[in-house]
Amino acid sequence: MSVRYSHPPEDDHEGVYLRDHLDDVAKRANEVVPDGATTPEGESVQRVVETLAYVHDFGKATTFFQEYLQHDTEPEYKLCRHHAPIGSFAAYYALDAQGFETETCLAGFVAVAKHHSRLPDVTQYIYDRAYNSENSTGAAQTNAEQQQAAIAMQLNDIEEHVPELASDIFDDATDSDGSWDQFRQAYKELLNEISAAVATESGTTISRDSLSDSCYGLILECWGSLVLADKTSAASRSGDASSGTTYEAELPSMQVLDEYVDDLESSSPADPEGSRTERLNHYRSRARSAVIANAEGFAEEGGGVATLTLPTGMGKTLSGLSAAQTIRDELGGERIVYALPFTSIIDQVVDEVEEIYETDTLSRLLTAHHHLSETKIIDEDDADAEKADRNDDVAGMLAESWRAGLTVTTFVQLFESLAGPANKQSMKISALRDSVVILDEPQSLPLDWWKLVPRLVTMLTEQYNATVIAMTATQPQLFDAATERIDNVSELVDDPDVYFEATERVQYELDVSAERYIETQSEPKAYPDAGAELLSAVDAGASTLAVCNTIDSARALFDELTGSRGSLLSVGNIYADELDTADTTVNIDPEALADRVKDQSDASILHLSTRLRPLDRLKLIETAKELTDDEHGLITVSTQLMEAGVDISFDRVYRDLAPIDSIVQAAGRCNRSFEREQGRVVIWWLDVPDEQKKTPAEAVYNRGATLLPVAAETLDSVREADTPLSETAVARTAVTEYYRRLHADKNVGKQEYVEYIDDLRGDKLRELSLIDQRNAVDIIICRTEAERRQVEQVRDAWKHYEFDRVRRLMDELKELRVSMPIYRGESDKEEKIGQLNQVHEDTDVLCLDVREHGLSQYFDQNTGFVIPDSTAERRII
Repeated sequence: MSVRYSHPPEDDHEGVYLRDHLDDVAKRANEVVPDGATTPEGESVQRVVETLAYVHDFGKATTFFQEYLQHDTEPEYKLCRHHAPIGSFAAYYALDAQGFETETCLAGFVAVAKHHSRLPDVTQYIYDRAYNSENSTGAAQTNAEQQQAAIAMQLNDIEEHVPELASDIFDDATDSDGSWDQFRQAYKELLNEISAAVATESGTTISRDSLSDSCYGLILECWGSLVLADKTSAASRSGDASSGTTYEAELPSMQVLDEYVDDLESSSPADPEGSRTERLNHYRSRARSAVIANAEGFAEEGGGVATLTLPTGMGKTLSGLSAAQTIRDELGGERIVYALPFTSIIDQVVDEVEEIYETDTLSRLLTAHHHLSETKIIDEDDADAEKADRNDDVAGMLAESWRAGLTVTTFVQLFESLAGPANKQSMKISALRDSVVILDEPQSLPLDWWKLVPRLVTMLTEQYNATVIAMTATQPQLFDAATERIDNVSELVDDPDVYFEATERVQYELDVSAERYIETQSEPKAYPDAGAELLSAVDAGASTLAVCNTIDSARALFDELTGSRGSLLSVGNIYADELDTADTTVNIDPEALADRVKDQSDASILHLSTRLRPLDRLKLIETAKELTDDEHGLITVSTQLMEAGVDISFDRVYRDLAPIDSIVQAAGRCNRSFEREQGRVVIWWLDVPDEQKKTPAEAVYNRGATLLPVAAETLDSVREADTPLSETAVARTAVTEYYRRLHADKNVGKQEYVEYIDDLRGDKLRELSLIDQRNAVDIIICRTEAERRQVEQVRDAWKHYEFDRVRRLMDELKELRVSMPIYRGESDKEEKIGQLNQVHEDTDVLCLDVREHGLSQYFDQNTGFVIPDSTAERRII
């Protein structure tokens, strides 16, 4: 048993020697962490993580672990098998021996202890782990005492069997400033030293003030960097050692972006005195030039936090990318992270970037990372199937750790990874060092996070030397209101009002029902009246979008329209007909589908919500865009998923009463391409759908912060009797006043979330989510033969124990999934969903084949997944 493995021989892989693995992880640590990265005390983060790499698996050197690893034999004292605890004490010692600050040593202690798990309540964890058993007066051993007894046995075992290996490892880990012998002899003293660092003066309990506000960010970076280096080394079996370019990015070129914009501008004349289109082109060009110039000055002053405030239609995406690349080049950074609120709008940004750079999302230049994406980085020399398959795990890790030059992702991935990440999520932290982070539509962040996000942005800018750009038409004043943490927020647009006034695309009108809400909060608009108004609009030749606050409300309005006007052609029905003859959904052409709709009717109707599969929604939205571009009389009834970022334009938009920013975002779908002199945005207040107790607006927005009264008061403050509201009045004046009231009067955001960071409460932070955590069931819906074959392939792979293949196939089915929430007391709904079969026996994901006998009642081709004959209360998105 003299040979020590980190990973045993198995399948087609040779075993990996422990020393080789430690050396490889240390080498990778130096590639993962940039050379200039420093701790809050100015120490080298690269050297810290390299030190951790040498000792993180040191506990695997015991005969206890080797017997378990090679022969699956549990030691008599089971704790002796665990390798992370002894490694964590070795990490503290090795850093301390080199003269690192105590807080840095503690960060290393936690990073190694948790390199296979999640962060705990850090202060309590450190104290408990270092509890000195010699100070105990109790008869029964505590968990800490049992662990320390195991570590003592491990120390003796290593000294007895492989002292030379231990000496070599500690020489490298401490840069010869310490030794294996000194560590063994100092172990008991370390207990007192470590526990005292986080204890009160009496030493009997922890002190929450013992560690600084920057300690959590330091632990995150050390932990995440170690996890990335370790996991990628293990996945490549260390024999394929890091080449030195494993973690490098390909930078999107500013020159290529400039050339792309130049081509656009040369094909679209710009003239401040010309036609409306020419004037708009002039202002777009002017805005981008100003943003680039201001970004250069901002970067010269060191970066930090900036805002970019432009109205819809002014090219925020290109301006934001231009600003980010300018700052990256000026400050010598490597990566850009472009974060958006919803997966539904990521594809639009990704498609544009792919066109600009003639690339795809499997390259080192561009990654799309969200729960529906295929997230991998595959190099050209890995293109052959055998090699790409073998490195599949590494390819996925590199992409999910954001090593590409540009990663387009979600707020969920970004902020949950900075707050309370899972072990795998932590791998992206090192990529944020020296990065430029774009926050597109930050007003969409949940209100509870409005104090935590500025705190996390401070971590990004002050500890990781990142730059953050908050980009939207409706700035939520997140950073202005956090003056105690973020100073000198720079606006990259010289005078945003100039652009809002130049792009007056719409007028806002208050329906009488909205007037009544403002004045008396009584008599909402009935669905028959709302339907009649939409029909009148389409009869007048206007394409129309109605944005509802809940799925029930959207269904009620859709049912009213299809019931009262049978002549409206259903786009969903035409799409279903196409699926009946298509082998696969991917092959359906939205342009051809739109032609079929136009051939059959002058007016049609479309329903969109999250009860439709993501793939269907994408196809239907693309079809709707074709129809509206051709001035077809389309009524689209949708939930809020159409509010932000969807590149489609309607002549009129009707928005159920909502916060001001949501109204402005919905208005961004009206006259988006300036087809008319001005579009109309009507704000109404829709009635209670069947089986509900509150109007949709009150059900969604009057929970917690009770936003509707604030929105109503703000609208009232900017309106004049019987006259439409200008776009500037709503998008600038009302938005600014609305957010001022939220911050000043409602004090939105949970302060305890910020305190979790300052108090290093990893246990509390991991419970937070940007997504409303509901008990939900995921259902794969099969509508074509190809999709049925995909599910059968999963079942076949499961039957043959091909679990990696199962995982890959399940990833490919993500765009066919619908998530159905189940609430307390909805046993009827739970029972009916439970009648569907699992995809395979070890998953909670169910499968619905809409053509299977008796199951068609679970699916409506217009409104998506439904509970058949259910009287259970239906809920919001």
